[in-house]
Amino acid sequence: MEEFAACWEGLEDPRTGNAGLHDLHELLMIALCTVLCGGQGAVDMALFAKSKEPFLRGFLELKNGPPSHDTFSRLFRLLDPAQFGAVFQRFMAAFSKGIEGVVAIDGKVLRRSFDRASGKSPLHMVSAWGCEQRLVLAQIATDAKSNEITAVPKLLEMLSLKGAIVTTDALNCQRDIAQQIKDQGGDYVLALKGNQGTLHDDVRRFLDDPQSQVVTAKPSVDADHGRIETRTATVSTDINWLQADHQWPGLTAVGKVVRTRETTDKTTTETAYYLLSAPLSPERFNEVVRSHWGVENRLHWRLDVIMNEDQDRSRLGNGPNNLAVLRHMAINLIQKDPTKGSLRGKIKRAAWDNAYLAQLLALF
Repeated sequence: MEEFAACWEGLEDPRTGNAGLHDLHELLMIALCTVLCGGQGAVDMALFAKSKEPFLRGFLELKNGPPSHDTFSRLFRLLDPAQFGAVFQRFMAAFSKGIEGVVAIDGKVLRRSFDRASGKSPLHMVSAWGCEQRLVLAQIATDAKSNEITAVPKLLEMLSLKGAIVTTDALNCQRDIAQQIKDQGGDYVLALKGNQGTLHDDVRRFLDDPQSQVVTAKPSVDADHGRIETRTATVSTDINWLQADHQWPGLTAVGKVVRTRETTDKTTTETAYYLLSAPLSPERFNEVVRSHWGVENRLHWRLDVIMNEDQDRSRLGNGPNNLAVLRHMAINLIQKDPTKGSLRGKIKRAAWDNAYLAQLLALF
């Protein structure tokens, strides 16, 4: 508990009077254990505390007995999300010595976090996913009056990008974001669509022209989930003419990936275009682009399908934001555990096996 409490240094307890009867760090430990075992909100946390009281008393005092669901709800509603996010960054510093490889930036809406009574829109969390480490490196919530484009620069400021390659979707293909990535020592591979107007048209016409100077990799073929996907990547560094017209920050190459998906019912083909700040080989470019989808398959999908994030009805105050960070912390703990097994299996094992749950907590 001493190491656990040290992790939360600087996090102010927002409770006053009788609301502060239960120790802050003990509440946070119970909350984290609940999420590690597949629980969601305050009601689950109170049920976990009552059901697992003998186990919890092995390292918690619980002077006033198991906390109620109102206690947990009040705590997460009032906790400062900026301070809670800073705690997460310190937590990650102990997990990841440095950022390496591909960092995928993408946003996700917590669908059940809207509140019709107050007119509050659903929470939109933007995450930085370390594709090689398979860890959430940082996250930030967008302002109610803002959007993902204004949140990404703040998210990037939390990261040390030297030597990393940052990938984003077309929404975040912005000059300021590209410049910031370069200023922080990183490189980028940005998806390019019509939101950049003539730049997209120029890149598309150039890469689709058979006379252009390009390098194309041998097609890669994958078969899974009843479909066959063929991916062909093309890169060109012959872009002086393009830079003369558009002067995009740090741009050294452009690329495209042609994806053909075959199923028993139909065959579809789509082409995606990208801006690159490093002259990657087409093979490496293909790997980077594919890595970006790890944020969808290994983070967002798991949060929704395995951890039931979209079904969490926490809506009041800072609750949705803080609980989203807590889920990210839990998923990182489980990912760091070297034991073989799926995320779903490890969550069930943590719920059923106190020794395994203690093993996960020992990773602190």
